[in-house]
Amino acid sequence: MRWKRTRQSHRERQDPEQRATKQADLDMLEFAAASGEIDLYYLDEAGFSQWSATGYSYFFVGEQKRMEQTKRRGRRVSILGLWQPLKCFTYGLSIGGFDSKSYIKMMDEQAKQANQAFQQAGRIRVIAEDNGPIHTSAAVQAKQPEWEAQGLYIFFFAKYCSEMNPIELEWQHLKKDEIAGRMFEDELDLAYAVMDGVDARAKAHGHTVERFRFRAEDT
Repeated sequence: MRWKRTRQSHRERQDPEQRATKQADLDMLEFAAASGEIDLYYLDEAGFSQWSATGYSYFFVGEQKRMEQTKRRGRRVSILGLWQPLKCFTYGLSIGGFDSKSYIKMMDEQAKQANQAFQQAGRIRVIAEDNGPIHTSAAVQAKQPEWEAQGLYIFFFAKYCSEMNPIELEWQHLKKDEIAGRMFEDELDLAYAVMDGVDARAKAHGHTVERFRFRAEDT
């Protein structure tokens, strides 16, 4: 037996045939990206709490390490990220959560950049993401023809297959390596810790970072 972390899973709800078909399509996209034919990004959202899990830690025998809770738990800080492995990480932060309006705001900027890349190098941009309500809302579907005209296309993973998205590992490392076992006084302190964690991972792995700034009315 081995000591391993238990993960939440939706595998019992997956359609194996759809999973295999989508994986084959994703393999082709990744091959095209590796050969420089397209730009491939992975998109997802995650949330961070002021009271993050402490987990296990080493301490002196007979003593116990404690993390004192802050006076208030506050609202969570959400992150909407776009990950181009080994190249760049683009993200935006929000107190609370995101909706279709804020998602469209970021995607409009991606479509603008995709159009520039297509005009300069003839490469389209593909963003791979899950089938969450924000990504499939009526407002988002109405925008897709406009984005495709600019060279930006959406690829949806098979349903309940979050393990297909490599950005999930970025969230895991941010929470486990940068945020875990810490208590924050307020949402601002937590947001700064998330930004510092993103920057630290970029410095360690040699990719660039860009923070997308939402206006207050966008989130």
